[in-house]
Amino acid sequence: MSSEDAPQNPAYPNGLAGILDQMNARRAPLQFATGESLPPLDCDLNALARTVVAAPIDHGNTRSDHARKEWELSNELKGQNALLHLNALLIAHLRKRSQPPHTAALFQRLWREHAPLLISEMDLRWKVSSLTTFGDHGTTAAQRSAGLALSTLFNTMKLYESERLYSGRDADRPFTLDGRAPGPLPLEMDAFSLTDGGLDANMLARLWTEADADPVIRPLAHDMLQQLIDDPRTVFRRLHRLRARKLRRTDSAPAASPGVVVPVASAPARSPSWGLVCTTNARLPDVARFVAHHLKLGAAHIHLFLDAPAPDISALLRDTPSVQITQCDAAYWRDLGKERPEAHQLRQAFNATRALRDAAGRVDWLGHIDIDEFILTDTPLATVLQGVPEAMAGARIYPAEALAAPHPGMLPKHFKLRTTAQGVAPHATHDIYPTFGSYVRGGFLSHLAGKVFARTGLEDVRLAIHRLRAHGQDVRNTTTLGSVYLGHLHAPDWDSFIAKLEFRQSRGSYRIRDDEAPKSVGRLLHYLRQEEGDEGLRMFFDELCLDTADLRQRLARHNLLLTPAFDADAAVQRRFGALGA
Repeated sequence: MSSEDAPQNPAYPNGLAGILDQMNARRAPLQFATGESLPPLDCDLNALARTVVAAPIDHGNTRSDHARKEWELSNELKGQNALLHLNALLIAHLRKRSQPPHTAALFQRLWREHAPLLISEMDLRWKVSSLTTFGDHGTTAAQRSAGLALSTLFNTMKLYESERLYSGRDADRPFTLDGRAPGPLPLEMDAFSLTDGGLDANMLARLWTEADADPVIRPLAHDMLQQLIDDPRTVFRRLHRLRARKLRRTDSAPAASPGVVVPVASAPARSPSWGLVCTTNARLPDVARFVAHHLKLGAAHIHLFLDAPAPDISALLRDTPSVQITQCDAAYWRDLGKERPEAHQLRQAFNATRALRDAAGRVDWLGHIDIDEFILTDTPLATVLQGVPEAMAGARIYPAEALAAPHPGMLPKHFKLRTTAQGVAPHATHDIYPTFGSYVRGGFLSHLAGKVFARTGLEDVRLAIHRLRAHGQDVRNTTTLGSVYLGHLHAPDWDSFIAKLEFRQSRGSYRIRDDEAPKSVGRLLHYLRQEEGDEGLRMFFDELCLDTADLRQRLARHNLLLTPAFDADAAVQRRFGALGA
């Protein structure tokens, strides 16, 4: 590269060659004077562990390299256990290009036989130096990889935390969400996602697992990682606090910035009409409950896309003019000139967006919900929607997850609200779900985002599963219907939970994503299913889902218990009579 192409003001003007020269200049071996040596490999470490480092005697400038280093370390560590001095002296020699042949073996023996004492009395600096030495002189692949990775992590932390001091903020104070710079990261890296990113947890978990494979480095590495996640002044804790702030803001705001504002035509002065769209392959009783409940609630139109042939559903609803049925068979996709999307989520969003376009002139608002979701409101939904500001293109309804009935087929009487909602105490999740709460965000097995109603007649708008989208971005002018909940019968009983477990683990809400944190409902259910079987799954289900007096009491203490007037079976009886007939 020519001088004209060279980067301006590089951090290291001489490049990597200069960096290597700087490192190697400090790697000359420590010379011994006649009669000097390190302790032999078979020295009595137990006897040494019973002594402390004495104050050194200054012999002037006549000392050898080894004696000078031994004096420096004795001065630094005086009064501490003599094994710490030996560990530091071995590290000092092992940093050099050469050392006595038994140096690394003595270092290994020291940690193999006296790790608890070393860990309890050693300061952070020498623990990091010990990890670095395992990386350079480990006898196993796990020692070398874990040692190098951990020493790199802690040394990098030292660099960026030192530089961060110049921001004027104490180490335990995260930055603000609104102060984020728009510029790219170095090397054009993608920024870490506060809400969905799992890089931090995955990195720490991999380091823990790697060190766990070797019994010699394991105690030191695990001690350091535990200190790291316990310290409130690290980037990991700051990111945790920022994530909590972001989620609270997301839960209380209609959409996260950046996004797009969709123009809205003048709303009608009359009470608005509303409808629903749903893509389903559910059984007849579930579809009948969904339709009957929402027609009773005031839905003017319900568009059902049947993802699989269901003649019994078509027969039941053919004389219900407010229900439109579309059979999503091979002919449906062929007539659209489109391959049937493999993922059911994509089919849902595609069908919902088609229904939104077709609903203009038929209803004023269209909601996209699933067949196991039921709108719960004491106030007529049309009245609530009439109160939405005219500038709002969409309205979000947050979920309430049903408590499971004790017997299959029974409808729930009680629902729980999410612990991530604004105003809920931070310790609520642990109080309500003491065993498994840390694995289940918000106390819910399913989504926390809720579902969205959209005004009809909007241009270039896509009605996705949880969001309203336009031009590839979230629609920002979306509000929240605070007095309305979306009752979600996600696991209405034990049999239903078990029956749907396989699908949800492979393609649904329990699937394990690549960037997922070690503590997640997907990972927990995978572990319980593999290691504990039905007994472990039942314990999980009973704490998180089963309607018991104890759970209702714990929810009520945090104002997270909802007991609505909900009886979809009665609505079915009034609308359709006995389904068997």
